[in-house]
Amino acid sequence: MLISRSLFACQRCDRKPRRVVGEISDGIERALLTRPVPTGAAALRFLLRAEKGSTKKMARLLGVSQRTVQRWVTDRPGMRRRPSSAHMERIDEVDRARWQPRVRARQRARAEADGFVFHTRTRFGFAAPAGSSDDPRIRWITQDLPGEVARELFAARDAGAGEQQQTVILARVLGHAYFREWGRRAHGLHVAFSDIEFADFSIG
Repeated sequence: MLISRSLFACQRCDRKPRRVVGEISDGIERALLTRPVPTGAAALRFLLRAEKGSTKKMARLLGVSQRTVQRWVTDRPGMRRRPSSAHMERIDEVDRARWQPRVRARQRARAEADGFVFHTRTRFGFAAPAGSSDDPRIRWITQDLPGEVARELFAARDAGAGEQQQTVILARVLGHAYFREWGRRAHGLHVAFSDIEFADFSIG
């Protein structure tokens, strides 16, 4: 079983949500891989190999000049320059898209067919009928989710959905699967995430 851990956070339900970019998507992406994506200097080397040693192609891919790439990868003493943080973000993004494509496709197909296990420790907020408590509570949850949920998450990510939209999907699904036991109890209960400490995605 492949397990990936992603740390992500939100504000409490009664506050304006803080924008958190890419944490759930990153967690899903890591769950699709069997080896971690290269970082730092290794990320540059991987990308250069992927472009068959062409600094011109690599520059075009990253949106920088060929001379800039040459300064990043040169072995000449005193001539090498480090990419800026903004450039490293772009390098990491391109590397992730090119890393283990066949493994990623196979794991995604497995999740969409057979589902995945979602593990989280988070504060859940509730909107429920009159007479029941709606105070947010911290809970540890491990829940099997079906392939249709994986398909929804992947489709949302492919369509450019942000962190908040993906969070809404997971909160809605957990509300139905865990808190309402697939519709067998707690009818009308609405669940929202807040103060999420971590989320794990296990595939296969």
